[in-house]
Amino acid sequence: MTDISANLADITTSIKAMYDHTGTGNINPKLIAVSKRQPDERIQAALNTGQRIFGENRVQEAIGHWSEKRSLYPDLELHLIGSLQTNKAKEAIELFDCIQSVDRLKLAKAIAREAEKQNKHPDIFIQVNTGNETQKGGCLLHELDALVQECKAQNLNLIGLMCIPPVGDDPSLHFALLKKLAKRHALTNLSMGMSNDYALAASMGATHIRVGTAIFGERTI
Repeated sequence: MTDISANLADITTSIKAMYDHTGTGNINPKLIAVSKRQPDERIQAALNTGQRIFGENRVQEAIGHWSEKRSLYPDLELHLIGSLQTNKAKEAIELFDCIQSVDRLKLAKAIAREAEKQNKHPDIFIQVNTGNETQKGGCLLHELDALVQECKAQNLNLIGLMCIPPVGDDPSLHFALLKKLAKRHALTNLSMGMSNDYALAASMGATHIRVGTAIFGERTI
């Protein structure tokens, strides 16, 4: 049985140890528990520890996980961290407090339209494809300036940048690049770091880390 409470404590300890070692970064980043494909009993166990910030990859799965829990946990904070299709913008705005995966002009415009209709304005991150990988989502580096400008023109609540480094690459190179790009655009939030590198990401300035396996254990589905 996964001890979620102990895992959460270990994450805090690891981040502090890295901070003490390097003397840099953020000792208290916002911890997003990635609940995609997790059974309800594990999600409930995390809630029972006091964890209130969760990340989901798919809108429909998130609705199943959280639509009923919203009224039970009014301090719940939900982040969409997976790719979003424009035809799901309505549901995403209805459910999520933050959308971290904005990566193209068409999506930014769709979110802006729905935000205006619902009078609900979630925090927005632009997902940056720091490795310029053709098979992966995220805004390509040469398209970032235009997307930042469009998000601001659409009055989106753009607060930061997010990245998922390529598998096999040194993540520190991508974290450093994301930090540089955020500074260029005067954005103060960095969503970077997952179960294998969250302490490193925090030491390099992550304000948000997205952790699944290190909290919940290996997925069973």
